Amino acid sequence: MAQQEDVFKKLVSHCKEYGFVFPSSEIYDGLGAVYDYGQNGVELKNNIKKYWWDSMTLLHDNVVGIDSAIFMHPTIWKASGHVDAFNDPLIDNKDSKKRYRADVLIEEQLAKYDDKINKEVEKAAKRFGDSFDEAQFRGTNPRVLEITEKRDVLHTRFAKALNDNNLEELRQIIVDEEMVCPVSGTRNWTEVRQFNLMFSTEMGSTSDGAMKIYLRPETAQGIFVNFLNVQKSGRMKIPFGIAQIGKAFRNEIVARQFVFRMREFEQMEMQFFVRPGEELNWFAQWKETRIRWHKALGLGDRKYRFHDHDKLAHYANAATDIEFEMPFGFKEVEGIHSRTDFDLSSHEKYSGKKLQYFDPELNQSYTPYVIETSIGVDRMFLSVLAGSYCEEALEGGDTRVVLKLPPALAPVKLAVLPLVKKDGLPEKALEIRNELKFSFNCQYDEKDSIGKRYRRQDAIGTPYCVTIDHDTLNDHQVTIRHRDTMQQERVPVADLQSIIAEKVSLKNLLKQIKS
Repeated sequence: MAQQEDVFKKLVSHCKEYGFVFPSSEIYDGLGAVYDYGQNGVELKNNIKKYWWDSMTLLHDNVVGIDSAIFMHPTIWKASGHVDAFNDPLIDNKDSKKRYRADVLIEEQLAKYDDKINKEVEKAAKRFGDSFDEAQFRGTNPRVLEITEKRDVLHTRFAKALNDNNLEELRQIIVDEEMVCPVSGTRNWTEVRQFNLMFSTEMGSTSDGAMKIYLRPETAQGIFVNFLNVQKSGRMKIPFGIAQIGKAFRNEIVARQFVFRMREFEQMEMQFFVRPGEELNWFAQWKETRIRWHKALGLGDRKYRFHDHDKLAHYANAATDIEFEMPFGFKEVEGIHSRTDFDLSSHEKYSGKKLQYFDPELNQSYTPYVIETSIGVDRMFLSVLAGSYCEEALEGGDTRVVLKLPPALAPVKLAVLPLVKKDGLPEKALEIRNELKFSFNCQYDEKDSIGKRYRRQDAIGTPYCVTIDHDTLNDHQVTIRHRDTMQQERVPVADLQSIIAEKVSLKNLLKQIKS
């Protein structure tokens, strides 16, 4: 685990050094849990968003997009339940004065039990070699059974406390499990308290006439309140979906792990409206579609898993997370939820406007049920970086840091490099770059040795480098270097456009996930 934490620190440092992510307001000593995306980060982020948007709107004839406002009527958040129920259970350590989410502390304790079990299994596997039967060992080894029982008892208690919203029991679990504050090392805990996560502000020119409004904590409600507008103006028939990418804001008290949990973040959400009674079939279908979208990136199928919810939100009848193996463990990147008709029914009640769909096939009106897919852009960004970050030892004792980003997502697709800075090579290189820049994000670099330039491009994840040498001026061929293998091949300048276009196209990713 310590090794993985070391990798994470290196990744955070790499993001700053190579223009992916900067601490916000850094010259003023920063602002907690707020980050700015640099010149390479914004390109990667935009490519992730395009991959998601195109997968939703191009591959599905019945999914369309909108862009709703961040400011919304305050009653919307009453109807959605956020004013009354959007809380985190927080606990303080009296000695360190540090604040923690009680549920996260308990989840980390469960993870420790899992780690202990896995270590016992790994030790036994080494001891017994090829004859090792893991299933039998897990089912019969006294030490594993003892740890598993403790874990299961804790898990049952935790799930019940969450579902009952029992803050006293959450604290008692922390006490009974003898959990210590990571900073002070003591067990001197306060009571568990609820804290609302919405940012509020005022809209209006005078203090008397100002209306209290909220920065939206999610983008979904902008879709629900526009359900009829989209359905009628687009003549949409159920089932259909509405997709949106946008900023959301949560006053996270325990914001940490770099861009994983921030106060200002971006979501990619799609709400899919279906007939009541058909929602669980669609839930299963969207689970499968979404996991294919992730796995198509080629970061490794074993890095993903589904995690079904112990505690369902008050509006849901099924919920699962797609988790990715970050350097700090498996963490949620995307949520898929069957939200029933809660949102539309609630907005109908609070607004007094009818939000129903007339189904011509059934010849009746009803409130549609909803399947939601919600993915954090920033978490997705972090998972792509973490899954791509490599430190490699090379022949001759040299090393390189390389981001093996999926080519379609890479910030820079092609670097054009003259071998030397003379003899007409820079001019030829610029001519090639200026021709290709209409098709892809290209960089031109003539400073330092060719080896150092390759390393710089490896570090930002550029999939292809093209080197212009003296022979290029005569045979009109260049050398393409492949980032992952470092192999080189000679190709005609005239073929560069088609070769690179094929390799960095989003189209190939989209074809992999099309059902």
